[in-house]
Amino acid sequence: MEEISIGEFARRSRLSLKALRLYDERGVLVPARVDRASGYRYYDTAQLDKARLVVMLRQLQLPLAAVRELLACDPADAAARIAEHWRDAEAAHDARRELADYLISRLSGKRSVMYEVATREMPERSLLCLKRNVDDQGQWAFGKEFIAILRERPLPKIEGRAGAAFCIQWGWVSADSDGPVEWCKPVPQAEARAFAEHYPELTLRTEPAHREAYVALPAGYGAVHWQLAMESLDAWVQEQEQEQEHERLAPTPEDLGLRITYLATGPVTDPVPDCDVAVPFAVER
Repeated sequence: MEEISIGEFARRSRLSLKALRLYDERGVLVPARVDRASGYRYYDTAQLDKARLVVMLRQLQLPLAAVRELLACDPADAAARIAEHWRDAEAAHDARRELADYLISRLSGKRSVMYEVATREMPERSLLCLKRNVDDQGQWAFGKEFIAILRERPLPKIEGRAGAAFCIQWGWVSADSDGPVEWCKPVPQAEARAFAEHYPELTLRTEPAHREAYVALPAGYGAVHWQLAMESLDAWVQEQEQEQEHERLAPTPEDLGLRITYLATGPVTDPVPDCDVAVPFAVER
């Protein structure tokens, strides 16, 4: 073992002192020894390879927590994780490119439907719901809270898309906007009031039968895919209104809310989407 000072290690690794101190604090690259009296850090020259690996992993835009986990893996496992990360990064890049192409077309005066839009009939349903204002950081925790309630006191399973739990965004959810968001679980209409008594924290309401347009999200979907799906639905609604001599379709997304179905139970649609985005556009009177 050859022990060198932090300054020499910084020179050889081409990492700044600031970076080395940060990596020490985060447990990514810990000094071989720290002098108790002075607090001065010393490194082993064998750590230079790890330092160079950290630099390359950071260039892949991996967070420090992920870098720390990778360094603790055996090489084969680390290689597999890096390959998975890169596949995800490429998918995210492709999604951003789709969004950029859409924006370029839109700002150039063109309007296009990015994703295929289909329609379906939804029956009148009794729903147990939980509604709250949450931003993009809080919506996942809110969804987990809702699912935890249902798992603690299970409800009967209703087959098909109409029986799947879903989330309604009554307003835009982002770092700047907090919805509100409403999670809903369909329950058998004949027993709805009885089930509601076992869920005092949830609200029972009836949603009218309606037609809705929807987009099935691709595998590995992310926030960009949601945005493109919503834009596709908006463009579709506008086209339908133009075809009907500019008559307003009823209801609008604001009337019944844009809904995202996450937890479909089979049999659903063919092919079966893990998640879809839908907007009601006609209510049965």
